Amino acid sequence: MSSLKFGTSGLRGLVTDLVGWPSYAYASAFFRSIAATTGGSGDVVIGRDLRDSSEGIAATVAAAAAGAGFTVFDCGALPTPALALEGIRRGACAVMVTGSHIPSDRNGLKFYRPDGEITKTDEVAILAALGDISQVGDMPPTDAATREPGAIDRYRQRYTEAFPSTILAGQRIAVYQQSSVARDLLADVLAALGADIVAIGRSDSFVPIDTEAHRPEDIAFIRDAMATGGFDALVTTDGDADRPLLADAAGRIVRGDVLGLITARYLGVDTVVVPVTAGSAIEHAGGFRRVLRTKVGSPFVIAGMGQAQRDGATSVVGFEANGGFLLGSDIAVGDRILAALPTRDAILPIVATLAAARDAGMTLAELVVSLKVGETASDRLPETPAERSGALLRQLGREAFRADFFRPLGTPQSVDEQDGVRVELDGGRTIHFRASGNAPELRCYAEAGTAADAEEMVRWGLAAAAAAMKDAAGQV
Repeated sequence: MSSLKFGTSGLRGLVTDLVGWPSYAYASAFFRSIAATTGGSGDVVIGRDLRDSSEGIAATVAAAAAGAGFTVFDCGALPTPALALEGIRRGACAVMVTGSHIPSDRNGLKFYRPDGEITKTDEVAILAALGDISQVGDMPPTDAATREPGAIDRYRQRYTEAFPSTILAGQRIAVYQQSSVARDLLADVLAALGADIVAIGRSDSFVPIDTEAHRPEDIAFIRDAMATGGFDALVTTDGDADRPLLADAAGRIVRGDVLGLITARYLGVDTVVVPVTAGSAIEHAGGFRRVLRTKVGSPFVIAGMGQAQRDGATSVVGFEANGGFLLGSDIAVGDRILAALPTRDAILPIVATLAAARDAGMTLAELVVSLKVGETASDRLPETPAERSGALLRQLGREAFRADFFRPLGTPQSVDEQDGVRVELDGGRTIHFRASGNAPELRCYAEAGTAADAEEMVRWGLAAAAAAMKDAAGQV
């Protein structure tokens, strides 16, 4: 069986399952679905991250685009939001070859229509078109693409022209470059905005930085790098630079949803859209007119931003627990306008968070403490088939079962069943179970006043869930 499947952010799977004909077929199915809805072909922009397999897969996607009658522009290695911005500028569809934060033996394709990221409905259309594509002969050559090196420059200018050149003056920032496709761009932007930049940790091999589930070796590297006491903050991104990571002067990593909260407050927006996994501080510390929660995944956050705008929101943004920030409407930054970019972006929350701390006359750590955001923890039960986790979640949706299940932990006060089961308990604590959209596993998230409390809730939750599923299996 192929490992390729659509998850919360595009098509992903093993490189061995994606290179060659499979990437050609999926890309062809995407272009066929675009042609079916637009009545023809058009332009397509193609980009990639820095993992070893991405350049060859991008060439295959370009061949599929040319074969489908599209005019192909190769933007080379650049951040996913930079490619999305170029697609919007041209009114073109886009394909980004990236596995984001997953290891280098895996990769993926992220598809954009001319009006933005594909939806879950578009995924169904692509899979339907895939069934009509059969492998006949060799794939066509890929010499029809026109190089477009200006896309990354326009993305850089988006921030250097929107923000004053002294907005980060006086801050000394470590830019952890690793293998992020934005490693040079990020340093350039921060330096252009006045920061004193020191590049560290550049890598020739791919480093799978996850901005939400941090690897022990990444935590150790960041803490060691900041132990010298010479930096105000450390910044980096995941592989395709649509998710940020910031650490304070002590090497403590700031949660992604806290970065989103700070950025939204800094921009002065009235409405934010977040998935159910984001912390509850967004409601009680944000000061926003409206907070709308969705299922996990950028397609759902984007749909929520659209709904908020239809409901009359004048300035709307979205962000996820991984830190990716989506700008749903044009935003005024002083006397300048930052145009909407409704896809995950890493540069904006990095710049805005550093600027917010400087404007407040605080360190990054002091700014986070001032928000009283509490602590979160998460973990997972691997090798948990969807039927088992689904049965448990259905049980937790029943009030009587839920009250009995959580009795050792506390009394449920409210429940959200948009994506799994998220329960607010007495004492201001929250616990949330959901099945992963990318792997056969049950995930548990907790929020409490202290890190120890949150971690203990997750340990209890996974043990209780495993016992409940074992009991249910024994009764069948």
